[in-house]
Amino acid sequence: MIQVGIVGGTGYVAGELLRILMYHPKAEVAFVYSHSHAGKKVQSVHEDLFMLDELRFTETVDPEVDAVFLSLGHGNSTRFLELHPFSPKTKIIDLSNDFRLQADSRWGERQFVYGLTEKNGEAITGAGNIANPGCFATAIQLALLPLAENHLLQDAVHVHGITGSTGAGRGLSETAHFSWRNNNLSVYKAFVHQHLDEIKEILTQCQPDFGQEVNFVPLRGDFTRGIFVSAYTRCDLSAKALTELYEGFYAPKLFTKVMPDNVNLKQVVNTNYCLVHVEKQDDKAFVTAVIDNLLKGAAGQAVENLNLMFGLGQEAGLRLKPSFF
Repeated sequence: MIQVGIVGGTGYVAGELLRILMYHPKAEVAFVYSHSHAGKKVQSVHEDLFMLDELRFTETVDPEVDAVFLSLGHGNSTRFLELHPFSPKTKIIDLSNDFRLQADSRWGERQFVYGLTEKNGEAITGAGNIANPGCFATAIQLALLPLAENHLLQDAVHVHGITGSTGAGRGLSETAHFSWRNNNLSVYKAFVHQHLDEIKEILTQCQPDFGQEVNFVPLRGDFTRGIFVSAYTRCDLSAKALTELYEGFYAPKLFTKVMPDNVNLKQVVNTNYCLVHVEKQDDKAFVTAVIDNLLKGAAGQAVENLNLMFGLGQEAGLRLKPSFF
């Protein structure tokens, strides 16, 4: 069994990692690190994990563990690794933005691979360290990847995305309170969202001559989990050719599916899938994509990366059913 550690164990993403790993056929949790909750039972925070009655948070790590997930706030992973060095044999999967950009991808002797499995699956296989993509970045990149890989992004891209409240993390803020969020909708970080840099970098890696703007307007939704993205850009392909492009590109991809009809969040919540729908409107390609922000946008994709790194089936532990009703 692969011995796995989780650092930053009290957050929503850590909870999802635990829910996946407790049924993973080839991995088991060696420790769950939380300085603030050390000694307490994991179920005292993740109340639905009452079946893990003996598992407790710890403020120590096993430096020889096979793999570790860093589920820390942005900017905190590098500081944690400085204070808690792991064996060179330990594979690191970081869920912050510390190592996502090429300029930040090397840390000491460690080289981090960007963990978008649909783009970098071959590089991820056998890799030592992974920078897990951001949740909005995952949905937007998967919406645009077939166009970029075929050098068909000719103009500016316009993106509208809405995310559930869990995307803001477990910490309380005014805009995370139920009384503010319920029956409400608001824009935040329009055109300057922190995921834009990694989105543009991947698109440019696919299509080096892409120098157009990605105009992204994110919104806070009045629901708990999920991301719904819609994007459009000028495209000369016919409707039939556009659909065939997307279907052909994603046919071999395990967790991204092209759907013939409009998609909705209930199809993917509690799963590791991204569903994509594409259509032609006048001279524009119009693409919608939906994911669960905590799974395909975070913990699920991180386990995909774990599976590929250790030569396991990509789907191990990830055969999850949507919560449709």
